[in-house]
Amino acid sequence: MKQICGEYVNNFLKTGLTPSASGSAYLEIEQPSALPKKDALFNLSPSSLKLTCTVHGPRPLPRSTPFASNTLLFTHVKFAPFASRGRRGYLRDNSERDLAVHLETALRGVIVGDRWPKSGVEIIVTILEGKEDYWWHRNSNCPDDAPQAPAASGMMSILSGCINVASAAIVDAGLDCVDIVAGGVAAIVGKTSVPGENGHDLQIILDPNFSEHREVLASCVVGYLQSRDEITELWMNGGMPSLPEISSDDQNGIILLMDSAVQAAVAARQVLVEAIKESTEHRLAQLKIMS
Repeated sequence: MKQICGEYVNNFLKTGLTPSASGSAYLEIEQPSALPKKDALFNLSPSSLKLTCTVHGPRPLPRSTPFASNTLLFTHVKFAPFASRGRRGYLRDNSERDLAVHLETALRGVIVGDRWPKSGVEIIVTILEGKEDYWWHRNSNCPDDAPQAPAASGMMSILSGCINVASAAIVDAGLDCVDIVAGGVAAIVGKTSVPGENGHDLQIILDPNFSEHREVLASCVVGYLQSRDEITELWMNGGMPSLPEISSDDQNGIILLMDSAVQAAVAARQVLVEAIKESTEHRLAQLKIMS
């Protein structure tokens, strides 16, 4: 996934790390910094993304539950207390509930639910490290032109990671799916956060690090099924002003932003496929040894 600084995002994905769960996965995304080392504040590393996911089920529902012809999907997203620079609480807040709802929407149409009637699948995502919406030092003695982004921009990158790690865990659990769903993020940004540098023209970047951009006009995250060419989740944030640098009208600008998010999801899907192939080959090798 191409960054404005010309570097690629490093992705690490591993499945099958939790033996007690039906399926599990760990995803780590390291963001390259767009700031030169000489201008970086205290040489702090940019915010990265680390998530774990466990899948439990399908398992029978309680007897008191009404009959359901399809599998019921339950999603839970929780920040670890140390996931962000501001310490998180132990109880789920509204932002975590919103992420769980978006994740359930992205995954609901992927699992073939009629295979397991009156059963439930529980997907638990734990965020070990999350991306920041803005540079953490901005509220103290940082200059007025510090990078800014709309509220919940960092949540969009987190949701994309949640979709990818949950997709890998679902495949690891052996659940029947119509396709591998992948998440992708794109944003329309303006100037970079490098002090004294002339601002870039407005442009669309894939998988942005919102804390490093001076101006973020709009952002979009999608859950995408490549083989079916379907979008299972769409979340847009920000406004779409007149952008002659990108498109001649607002409607085409929105479509172009969505297409860019889909392009990021296609790139993330390649990482998912490679990780799943590696895990499958490892399991087959173990079965041959046991036989």
